[in-house]
Amino acid sequence: MTAPVVVIGGGIAGASVAYFLGRLGRPVTLVDAGLHAASTVPSALLNPVRGQAGRVPERALEGLPFTWALLRDLMAAGRDVPHGVTGVYRPVPDVKTRAKFDRNRPQELAARWLAPSDMPFSLAGGWDAVLHLPQSGWVDGAAFTRAVRDASGAQVIHARAASWTSESVTLEDGRTLRAAAVVHCGGSVGASWAGIDGMHRVGTMLLLDRPATPSPLSFGAYLAPAATGGVLGATFEAPTPHWQPENLPLASLRWLLGKGAALTSLAGSHISGSWSGTRLSGRRNHRDDRGVWHLSGLGSQGFLLGPLLAAELAADVVSHAAGDAPGH
Repeated sequence: MTAPVVVIGGGIAGASVAYFLGRLGRPVTLVDAGLHAASTVPSALLNPVRGQAGRVPERALEGLPFTWALLRDLMAAGRDVPHGVTGVYRPVPDVKTRAKFDRNRPQELAARWLAPSDMPFSLAGGWDAVLHLPQSGWVDGAAFTRAVRDASGAQVIHARAASWTSESVTLEDGRTLRAAAVVHCGGSVGASWAGIDGMHRVGTMLLLDRPATPSPLSFGAYLAPAATGGVLGATFEAPTPHWQPENLPLASLRWLLGKGAALTSLAGSHISGSWSGTRLSGRRNHRDDRGVWHLSGLGSQGFLLGPLLAAELAADVVSHAAGDAPGH
């Protein structure tokens, strides 16, 4: 391939695709409009047990060690990515919920149940048991995304892609980029621009001047350490079919504080700011009928599954482009 692969979108999906294409020796141009808010989350959980039913997404047990391995490679190369393989604690309120977690938990997942009294830090009252996931933890999403993008070696163009085919991308200013292949990794905003279907859901965090717990604690909302201080976060706004500017209604703020206080005491923690970002659900991980590749719609699993899926897609892009070359 003489032309670069052009990746549209600079969030964790696009940055990871660019990184793994670079590792395969392919030149990459990354078109980044800079509006990938969900990938700038101050503290993202790397946690395979999801939601209040404890479901484990397909391939989560592959994605978790894959992401940690990528992070170790970045750190070894001198890139600073605040994180903690601290384990994640998932309290459940009753025996029925614990049974759901057990039904959904693969045997090969490293995990064990604790009594609330056996926790290394205090919980609020009312919890029946706590599932400890020792191989899980947290990562600074903005720093991780930036490190992956910078390590990719891609040429970064800060612009909005207006249209594209399998062979070119036209920018909003009229420039056209020739491409050996095109990979669309637009998040919530980018998908809305492109008219791509999916559900958009706002996640919000309150930034705390100190972490309320030394390890992430999650049920309904989550508390976690961050690069500076800690966070209290949740996704509670109703999903919408289109991206909308994020905001933090007062009722949601009260709800979030209540969820945090139900996990543990927030005494001594002070709110130092807030963060909001919209995630896109409705995974697209394929080559469409126009020959354009896609990796988007990972929802809350962007850091858990994004790097793994990006590595596989990058290999497919290179393989397919090499096969297409003689007659392309």
